[in-house]
Amino acid sequence: MNALEKKFLSQIKARRLVEQGDRILVALSGGPDSMAMLSLFTALRPVLHLQLAVAHCNFLLRGRESDGDEDFVREAALRLGMECFVERFDTRHHASQLKKSLEETARILRYGFFDKVLEEQGFSKVATAHHVSDNAETILFNLFRGASLPALKGIRARNDRIIRPMLLLHKAEIKGYLKEKGIASRIDSSNSSDDYDRNFIRNRVIPLIEERFAHKLMPSLQRVSEQAGELEEFLELYFENLAECEPGLSLVEGRLEVGALRKLTVFEQKEIFKRALREMDTPVDAQALQKLVDLLNSRPGKVVMAGRGLQVLWKGRVLCFLRDPLSSPGSPDALER
Repeated sequence: MNALEKKFLSQIKARRLVEQGDRILVALSGGPDSMAMLSLFTALRPVLHLQLAVAHCNFLLRGRESDGDEDFVREAALRLGMECFVERFDTRHHASQLKKSLEETARILRYGFFDKVLEEQGFSKVATAHHVSDNAETILFNLFRGASLPALKGIRARNDRIIRPMLLLHKAEIKGYLKEKGIASRIDSSNSSDDYDRNFIRNRVIPLIEERFAHKLMPSLQRVSEQAGELEEFLELYFENLAECEPGLSLVEGRLEVGALRKLTVFEQKEIFKRALREMDTPVDAQALQKLVDLLNSRPGKVVMAGRGLQVLWKGRVLCFLRDPLSSPGSPDALER
C-alpha cells in the first residue's frame, strides 16, 4: 500500500467505520473523489477481507453526459469484478412533485436508493466520498441558511449505515493519488456552474476567503465542525435527561405542557420546540421557533402556524400541535398542492 492507502486504513480503523468482513456498497459517481475512494477500498479489500460492490445514480439531468457517467461506472465495476447497482431517476419530475430544488431532490433520491440496495442485497454500509472541502462547503451553506449552532457540525463521518471514510482527506491528496495511480475519472460539467448554491460556495466564496486568509479556513471550519458536533451530543443527552425529569416536555399525543415550558430559558424552549417539530415531520426554522416562544408569552386560546399545515394552539394547560391531514408532507394531496 502507498502512503495515502495507509492513511486511509488508519483513519477508518481509528473511527471504527469499517470492520473485518464488512460488505461495503461504494457510492460511485465516476468523479475524481469517488474513483479515488473505490481504489482505496480495493487496496484495503485483502487486508480487511471486505466484500465490495458499486452503486450509481443517473439523475438524467445532463443528457449524454449523464449516460456517459453511467457507462463509465459500469465499466469500472466490471474491470474490478464488482457487482454494480444502477438506478435512473426523472429528477426534474420528482423535484416538481416534491416542490424541492434539484439538489435536494437528488439527495433524497440518492439516499433512498442506497437504503433500498442495503436492505435488498444485505450490505452492511454505504460509503460516500465526501472530503475536507465538502465538509467546509456544507458548514458555510448551513451558516448562510441561518442554521443553528449544532447544524454547523457539517458532515459526520458516520450516520447510521452511511460512512464517509475520506472526511479527513484533502482535495490535493486525492488529486495526487489519482495521478500516481493513473486512475481515470469523469468531470461533471454542472460543477462549474454557479447557479447552484453549493457550487457558488465552492467556486467563488471559498477561494476568495482562502486568498485573503491562506491555509486558515479549512482548519478553522474543521474545529467549528468538531465543536458543533460535541455541542449536539451534549444537548441530546441534556434534553433526554430533562424530558425524563419533566414528562410534560415530551410531545405526547401532540401536546406539550405550558407550565413546564415556561420554567425554561428561551434557548431550552426552542430546543424543545425543535424536537417537537421534527416529531411532527415539519421543517425547523428560526421564524417558526420564535412564533412558538412568543405563543408562550401570550394567552390561552391563541393559535400560530408553525409550518405548512401545522397549527399550534394554546388550549388550557397545554400547547396542541394540530396537523391538517391533507397537508402532511408525504400525502399525495400535499405533493399536488
